[in-house]
Amino acid sequence: MNWKSKYNIEFKGLKEGLHDFEFEIDKLFFEHFEDRLVDNGEVTVKVILEKRSTFLKLQLKIGGWLELTCDRCLDNYNQPIENEAELFMKFGETKYEDAENVIWVDPEEHVINLAQVIYEYASLSIPLRHIHPKNKEGKRECNKEMLKKLKGYMHAESAEEPKADPRWDALKRLGYNN
Repeated sequence: MNWKSKYNIEFKGLKEGLHDFEFEIDKLFFEHFEDRLVDNGEVTVKVILEKRSTFLKLQLKIGGWLELTCDRCLDNYNQPIENEAELFMKFGETKYEDAENVIWVDPEEHVINLAQVIYEYASLSIPLRHIHPKNKEGKRECNKEMLKKLKGYMHAESAEEPKADPRWDALKRLGYNN
């Protein structure tokens, strides 16, 4: 049995209406993707599938945590994530590029695999800056030893305010004359 089959939804035999599915994502899931942003995490994905005669609508609710490396201190930490997405599956022989949230499926298909979709939306939940979240006291739990070492490598010039280039002052005055 293929590992991806755990993330299949067999929609052909379902009646029209709403159907609920739930998937658990862990470290083993992320190992199957090359060039991944995440190696570890525990994520729950709730899928509400609305079946209609001409299309399927998928509502995904993603929640849990992903292990990331802090950009400041280089320690690993658990980043809480949440994401919601809405996808439409349309049936057709040819695939059109309607929108980014539309997936075209062959009319003879009876199963949709959500592994890649789940991975992509979990990855999109990652913030741009990977920094330890604040604790209850409002402080970040970065590695204090590493931060001290980094401060030792900072240039003395970077601590003080940079001096403005006088050429910019001349340009600023031009803006006031108009």
